[in-house]
Amino acid sequence: MAPMTRWLDADEQRTWRNFVAATQHVYGALDRQLQRDAGMPHTYYMILVTLSETPGRRMRMSELAGRAQCSQSRLSHAVARLEERGWVRREPCPDDRRGSFAVLTEAGFDALAAAAPGHVEEVRRSLFDVLSPEQVRALNEICAAVRNTLER
Repeated sequence: MAPMTRWLDADEQRTWRNFVAATQHVYGALDRQLQRDAGMPHTYYMILVTLSETPGRRMRMSELAGRAQCSQSRLSHAVARLEERGWVRREPCPDDRRGSFAVLTEAGFDALAAAAPGHVEEVRRSLFDVLSPEQVRALNEICAAVRNTLER
């Protein structure tokens, strides 16, 4: 016997739709700002940030795909575009002939450093400036609960 569908009640439906709309608006604003000011989509920015925060500014492509929450083929395409710009290079993995590392170059780090101030300002404008300190704390708790459940 198939389980019963647990439909959303009116409050849950309203919350869900507000969540979807809010996240789409924030991501859209971030993407537009980065395209306009730094010539890169938000996905590229997040790849550069992730690499900048790892030891040696390098990460296995498979791990980077997981962190970026995208397929390996989508990540490979993005890294190819970043390689064309000289922001990332690939290096073979010495202990796995099929694996490779993505490595942030100095030019990539410089591009990230140049893009970061405008990005942070857009994050503030789009999200934090419209919330009270209590709402920021609540949003953090909510996001952490959802993330911790889904990352298991």
